[in-house]
Amino acid sequence: MAVRQLTQTLSSCETTTSKRGYEYDLVIVGGGIVGLTLACALKDSGLSVLLIEATRESAAVAKGQAYAVHMLSALIYEGIGVWDKILPQIATYRHVRMSDADYPQVVEFETTDIGKEDLGYVAEHYTLLYPLQEFVKGCPNITYLCPAEVVNTDYQKDVVAIDIKVAGEQRTLRSKLLVAADGSRSRIREAAGIKTHGWKYWQSCIVAFVKPEKSHNNTAYEKFWPSGPFAILPLPGNRCRIVWTAPHEEAKALCALDDQQFLTELTKRYGNQMGKLELLGDRFIFPVQLMQSNKYSQHRLALIGDAAHSCHPVGGQGLNLGIRDAAALAQTITQAYQDGEDIGKIQVLKRYERWRKLENLTILGLTDVLDRVFSNNFLPIKLVRRFSLFLMQRIPVLKVFALKLMIGLLGRTPKIAEKSVAV
Repeated sequence: MAVRQLTQTLSSCETTTSKRGYEYDLVIVGGGIVGLTLACALKDSGLSVLLIEATRESAAVAKGQAYAVHMLSALIYEGIGVWDKILPQIATYRHVRMSDADYPQVVEFETTDIGKEDLGYVAEHYTLLYPLQEFVKGCPNITYLCPAEVVNTDYQKDVVAIDIKVAGEQRTLRSKLLVAADGSRSRIREAAGIKTHGWKYWQSCIVAFVKPEKSHNNTAYEKFWPSGPFAILPLPGNRCRIVWTAPHEEAKALCALDDQQFLTELTKRYGNQMGKLELLGDRFIFPVQLMQSNKYSQHRLALIGDAAHSCHPVGGQGLNLGIRDAAALAQTITQAYQDGEDIGKIQVLKRYERWRKLENLTILGLTDVLDRVFSNNFLPIKLVRRFSLFLMQRIPVLKVFALKLMIGLLGRTPKIAEKSVAV
């Protein structure tokens, strides 16, 4: 949105502003997938929403990022009304194979385990981002500013004053609530003085696209190796996304190999179940960390997505936790607004924090334990984990519990997704 359009938008709010003292009910900083999800989930809330994104093109788009989209996330998007635009562009997986290095026991998760047609989905970044952007444009209660930058925030008793810069012009907006969806290095979180705790892992992740000779058969793989987890995610066009975790120096050395050498090493991890592999495009590497914010809310501020937490990529949990945050916050503040409450009050925002913080911490802890238990060769731990895989495959209740936990069907379900849940 250009400066002229912004000025026109603010001008149209002047009369209302003079009466109520603010232009928007809430401002979302961060127009990535999680921020857009929150905005979309507020389409029928009656709240006036401003969504601010600093960059025209996401770095994740440039790097061809891809994500596992869990069942609960799909149900949330279905409840919003955007899933029918997303589904034709992404891949479905109906089988999951989980194994430990060269141990022959494989845990096989199937759709029959939960009575669903699919177990989950895999989406490239743009196949989620663009439908959400288009959906937002059709919502009359949402204003989308991109590119725009927040330069200062002032949390006052009844409003938060937000200084923004658009194409060199600076304006001050007032809102009842500010939501930080601006990533793990959130400037909004840091400026508010909210501390975080966690640690960086000894590992980095290599991500790349490959095209196997044989069909991937809509199967996702999670293979655990002493150096770290190795995931294969199916994509449209019989492509696959690999997420290869390894110690920092090993990961750097792998990325420094030429394409043929890299494919040789990759095949050792990948296996020969899909035949010869073709490398598509560049490889990318990024460090892995666990982070949890000490709090998800304070006076007139809420954190969602990576601004609130981040975890090890094992199990593909990260983005899905953020999508659940967005649905939970939308439900919390919509209900508060309908009940005549001030949505920026800490008493309201603490309801969202109590809902999501413990659930997220559980998943963060699970991913940490999985990585540490499987990323080593200590014999007693190796024996225990392999016996656990043996039991999981043979005791249906354990397998179903693990599967539901992985795809988000345990814990509290947002109302927006409830109408689609039939498990």
